[in-house]
Amino acid sequence: MNTNSKQKVVILYARVSTTDQSYNSQLSELREYASHRGWTQVEEIVDTASGVRSARKGLDRLMALVRRGKIDIVAVYKLDRLGRSLSHLAGMIDEFSSHGVGLISVSQGIDTSANNAMAKMQLGMLSVFAEFERDLIRERTVAGLRAAQAKGTLLGRPRKIDSYSSRVAELQAQGLSKSAIARAIGIAPSNVMRPLAKAA
Repeated sequence: MNTNSKQKVVILYARVSTTDQSYNSQLSELREYASHRGWTQVEEIVDTASGVRSARKGLDRLMALVRRGKIDIVAVYKLDRLGRSLSHLAGMIDEFSSHGVGLISVSQGIDTSANNAMAKMQLGMLSVFAEFERDLIRERTVAGLRAAQAKGTLLGRPRKIDSYSSRVAELQAQGLSKSAIARAIGIAPSNVMRPLAKAA
């Protein structure tokens, strides 16, 4: 990373969810902030994409530049313009940190580009909240699975054997033997027994 603040390579990143929206207000705030900081090597990257989408053309380009060591600072208007969730954001910040890239949210007073106690505290808080979000998602998933099992809902992919149960019953109704049914469907005779038992 460059030591002279005027030589920092900065990306201003803005995102809107739909084509009906404009990122001009975000960029206006970011440009004013960049001018105030005296940054001269500034590039703008924008996306028009829902925040929940993992793939965004602009964001993909931004992360590629980060990984190649081409950026010193990423500035956004708000953190929700960058990450689709706290967990996603925390992962990105980890990557920024490992590549010596600072993250600034101009409207929220967050600046991890400075090597000081406040920046470290902000990083720590984001990581804690991201872990909290992951735990909540895990809890909701487990609770949902248990509720579904309690109601007798079968979880996971349907077994292949269930896909030909109706065909087995149909052939049995025609009077075919188990071995004949197995030959007609192309399965082992032992596999004919389970759909028949289930139907009984």
